[in-house]
This record gives sequence, C-alpha cells and structure tokens, in this order.
Amino acid sequence: MHTTTSSRAVRRWITILRVSIGIIYVWFGILKFFPGVSPAEDLAKDTIQLLTFNFIQPNLALLLLALWETGVGIMMIGGIYTKLALRIVLVHMFCTFTPLLLLSDLSFTSAPIALTLIGQYIIKNIVIVSALFLINASLKQNLLHR
Repeated sequence: MHTTTSSRAVRRWITILRVSIGIIYVWFGILKFFPGVSPAEDLAKDTIQLLTFNFIQPNLALLLLALWETGVGIMMIGGIYTKLALRIVLVHMFCTFTPLLLLSDLSFTSAPIALTLIGQYIIKNIVIVSALFLINASLKQNLLHR
C-alpha cells in the first residue's frame, strides 16, 4: 500500500512539473505575439537570424516562435503527445543555449564566468532541461497515464 501511495504522489508531482513547464511556455509564447512586450524579443530575433543565416525575416521569426512556444505549452499542459512535446521542448532548449556561444557579448560580462542578465535568463534553462529528462524517464517507466 505504501508503494502505491508513493507512486501516486510521484505521478502527481511529475504531472505538476509537466504542467508548470507548459505554463511557462504558454506565458512566454503569448508575450511574443505582441511586439515590444517580451523582454526576450530582441534576443530571440537575433538568435533566429543567426541560426537561419538571415533566411527568416525577424518579425516572422518571432511569430513562428510565439506559435511554437504556445503550441508546445498547450501540449505540455494537456499531456497531449507528451513524448513529442518533450522532443520539441528539448530542441527549443538547445536553441536557447546558442546565444551563450553565438552572442557571447550579450551573455557574459566576463566570459565564461560572469553572466549578464540575459546570460542568467538562458542558463536557468538547465533546470527545465533536467525536468524534461525526469518527465521523459517517468514516461518510460509508465509513471504517467499519457
């Protein structure tokens, strides 16, 4: 009985973790639909320009990112195609770390130790990545229903 109670508690906390990440994604994604509202707007535009070799126009890039983040956030909140959502978020997380290398002047005051506010904004994503691995492990062990 104790194991069943523990398993239920773990499932609940994993679900809360998944929904929390989804809320962050929906929140940050919605901000990007409104020009000048997201504090990460310029960083996102600059990063996407570098990653796509200026192939995608900055305002379109921001709109696509807003759709991407909002969509995957809804998937995470609803537990819809969770494995796919986890992969999408991991790809996004990889992209969020690229400014540490490609835009290091924006990320560091003194590389590689002293982070700017933007660098701190990026590096805290390590926590989200860790949570994604935990959620993925729980899916593999059938701790979640979806």
